[in-house]
Amino acid sequence: YGGARMPTVHVQMAAADAPSAPGGGKKFALPKIAENSLGWGPVSLPEQFSDIPYQPFSKSDRLGKAADSFTGAPFQSRRNRYGAQFGAGQDLYGYYHDDESAFQLVDTVKSQKTQLFRARNKWQSRVNKREVNRARDDRRMAGMQPLTKGQKARDRERERKWQRKNAGRRDRLPLKQRDPSVEVKPTWTVVEEIEFSRLNKLATEPSNAEDLVQCGTVEVYDKTYDKVTSKAPRQLASTRREFHNESAIDDPIIRKLVSQKTGNVYTTDKILTTLMTAPRSLYSWDIVIERAGNTIFLYRREDSDVDLPTVNETANEPPQEELDHINSPSSLSREAAHIVEDFSQQCLKRGETHSLGGPNPFQGDVEAAAVGYRYRRWTLGDKVTLVARTEVDAVLDKDEYATIRALNEWDPKAAGSMDWRQKLDSQRGAVVATELKNNNCKLAKWTAQAIVSGSSSLRIGFVSRVHPADPSSHVVLGTQAQKPKDFASQINLSMANCWGIVKYLCEMIFRMEQDGKYVILKDPMKGILRVYKVPDESFEDGDEDEDEDDDGFGGPNLFE
Repeated sequence: YGGARMPTVHVQMAAADAPSAPGGGKKFALPKIAENSLGWGPVSLPEQFSDIPYQPFSKSDRLGKAADSFTGAPFQSRRNRYGAQFGAGQDLYGYYHDDESAFQLVDTVKSQKTQLFRARNKWQSRVNKREVNRARDDRRMAGMQPLTKGQKARDRERERKWQRKNAGRRDRLPLKQRDPSVEVKPTWTVVEEIEFSRLNKLATEPSNAEDLVQCGTVEVYDKTYDKVTSKAPRQLASTRREFHNESAIDDPIIRKLVSQKTGNVYTTDKILTTLMTAPRSLYSWDIVIERAGNTIFLYRREDSDVDLPTVNETANEPPQEELDHINSPSSLSREAAHIVEDFSQQCLKRGETHSLGGPNPFQGDVEAAAVGYRYRRWTLGDKVTLVARTEVDAVLDKDEYATIRALNEWDPKAAGSMDWRQKLDSQRGAVVATELKNNNCKLAKWTAQAIVSGSSSLRIGFVSRVHPADPSSHVVLGTQAQKPKDFASQINLSMANCWGIVKYLCEMIFRMEQDGKYVILKDPMKGILRVYKVPDESFEDGDEDEDEDDDGFGGPNLFE
């Protein structure tokens, strides 16, 4: 069929199957032959082939591959075994279903498990694994001699460590939304928004610090506290001395310096270092800026906690805010502030004093704490000349001062902490590294305070609660001496970046069109500083005395 030989085949078949003619012979019947006047081949599709699809192929295609078991087909990929030779016409044999009523979409998206479910599943897998290991150990130890007392003690200690490490993980509370340190009023206007990523790129080199005024009296540091250990701790006694933390706008020495026009930016070391270490902070804080012409004051508002030390601010699991709880962030900050004050006075030799020059400008009826004040000046470029009141806590040798601070342990079993009573003497480096992780911002701030005050040593005490449930009784477990500049390089604190941040913020305030009050507010949940323009009467107490000092510089006339 379809060629010159086809009629011959049909003729022979017809002759063989033809009926017999009279006389015993075969009757020959000619087949029906369709004539193709335009060429050769069939002119129409035979009826027996009408429902069979036709697939064109070339002579180079290999046919019959599905039945070929001798050309290595079992060694080919199942996915592409017949794709090459039948790829051209594979759509001809595809299955098509026109009835869409039975069609239904299936959701193939993998269900997302919540964080709580993942944590619970992870914890359960650990419990199951521990039980399997315990059963395996029981089978291994079956028929063997029992454990000795030392082995049993080590097993109990290993189990106790695991429990401390995973204590509270199942009941871990989600991070609560933190509140801003000050309520943003509707009358406040945002004039600038600064991301921490911008602050990290700033850098400047200030001039050498120049001492303008030195006053106050300090005592000699008692070096016996360097030998305190956790095996022989010392009870921390509460001091009766009075600490003064007047803001820059209430400092009588700074008011004299303003009248002498010694600079154009005035602040204290605590406010200054808060700005320097702003990119490391997580909690919200605020600083008030008051500008009059070419003079700026940076100070804290009343009832502000910006100068209080934080506790575990940068830890993976910081303390959760609970109202009137001894371990809330605000309660721990107040406790840490009292510990620093008590420790800085206890580790001094009573009676061995050293005067910095003038008397204490804040001396009252109650005995003042042994603190020295150094009013220093730095030049930051052409537009900013900064004057700050810095503090020193003790004297080591002649004209060698020390800054004294204290870290506090509030719960040895807190997540991410180490038990100081067990690890402080044997693993001092690990304890310091843990504190650097949990209190990175606080330690950076203390280091910057020691550098700007000109202290040659930073003494850090390790103070722990006698009992975790009693925040009023503490013991000193040890001390650590650091050189401020070397310690700054260890914690990756760049003073050039710190001074660059201060310069940038001061120049930004000088560029403002209006004088008056501004507020720098750290966002409680994001790494952003917002600068607000606030009314001039903000943060003022109506009953505040407006008496003037002997120099004639009262509150309202401070900038005149």
